[in-house]
Amino acid sequence: MGIYLSTPKTDKLSENGENDRLKFGLSSMQGWRASMEDAHSALLDLDSETAFFGVFDGHGGRVVSKFCAKYLHSQVLKTEAYSAGDLGSAVHRAFFRMDEMMRGQRGWRELSALGDKINKLSGMIEGFIWSPRSSDWNNQQDDWASEEGPHSDFAGPTCGSTACVALIRNNQLVVANAGDSRCVISRAGQAYNLSRDHKPELAAERQRIMKAGGFIHMGRVNGSLNLSRAIGDVEFKQNKFLPPDKQIVTANPDINVVELCDDDDFVVVACDGIWDCMSSQQLVNFIHEHINKESSLSAVCERVLDRCLAPSTITGDGCDNMTMILVQFKKTSQ
Repeated sequence: MGIYLSTPKTDKLSENGENDRLKFGLSSMQGWRASMEDAHSALLDLDSETAFFGVFDGHGGRVVSKFCAKYLHSQVLKTEAYSAGDLGSAVHRAFFRMDEMMRGQRGWRELSALGDKINKLSGMIEGFIWSPRSSDWNNQQDDWASEEGPHSDFAGPTCGSTACVALIRNNQLVVANAGDSRCVISRAGQAYNLSRDHKPELAAERQRIMKAGGFIHMGRVNGSLNLSRAIGDVEFKQNKFLPPDKQIVTANPDINVVELCDDDDFVVVACDGIWDCMSSQQLVNFIHEHINKESSLSAVCERVLDRCLAPSTITGDGCDNMTMILVQFKKTSQ
C-alpha cells in the first residue's frame, strides 16, 4: 500500500560509531515510497555503560517516528526503574510515555515542529494545522502536560509508528518491540529472533482487538492498519473503559532480556522493509558474507538495502522505506 515514485530514491543516510565494547553501522533509504517515514536512534552512550539503538517505522505520516527518535531514549533515562537498574521496566514505561507526551497543547506543538517543512507553507502538517507561533521553545519536560493553549484537548496523532529498541549494558541485551520492525541476533552464525512481529492475525493480538471493540478485515485492524501494536494511532485507543495495554492498538512492547555470550556475533534492528525481502537467517548469512569485505558496518547495511530494493513496483516487496542498524560485539580476549 502507498504511493510510489516513478524511480526510487536510492541515496542513503549512513552512520558509523564504536566504543571499547561495540561497533555499529546504520543506513536508511527512502526507496520507491513517495516520502521517508522511517526514523532511528543510535547512541553508544545513553549513559557511561549503556548503548541504545532504535528503529521507528512510521505510517500515515512521519511525525510519530521522528518524535520517538527524538524523545524515547531520554524518557527511558527519566524513569525510576532505570535509576534502579531495571532496563526492561524502564523502556516499557517509555513506550507508553510517548503516547502521553503527544497529547495536549505541548504534544501538538512538538509534532507540528517535527512536520514536513514544505507542508508548513500550505498551512498543513501531516494532519495538523500549523500554528505560526514557532520560536525556540525551552525543552522543559517537567511541565509537559501543563502547557495551555488552543490545542489543550488534542487527543494525539492519527498517524503512528512501530518501535523496536535494543539496549546493551555489559552482557545484558534488552529488546523492546511494538509493531513489525524486528531485532535479530546472530549467535555462532545462527539467527534468533529477539522480537515478535505484531500482526493482527496472531491469536493474542486478535483476542485483544476484538475485546476492545475492533475487528480484522483483510488482515488489517478495522480494515486499515496492517500491524496490531504501535505508538500513536490515537483513533484505535479511544476506549475509555480500558487501560492503554488493552486498546485495539497498543504501544505495549514485548520485552526480551538476553544474556550475551562469546558466541554472539552481532545484532540487527531493522524495519519490515528489510524483513519483507529477507528472512532473519538470510540476512544473518548475507551479513557474515560481507562483514569482512566492506570498509565499515554502514557499508554492509547499504549492501543489504541495495539487495532488498525492488527493480520495479509490480510486486510491492522491496518498495518500502528501509532502515537497518547493525551492532557488532567486539570480542574480548580471555
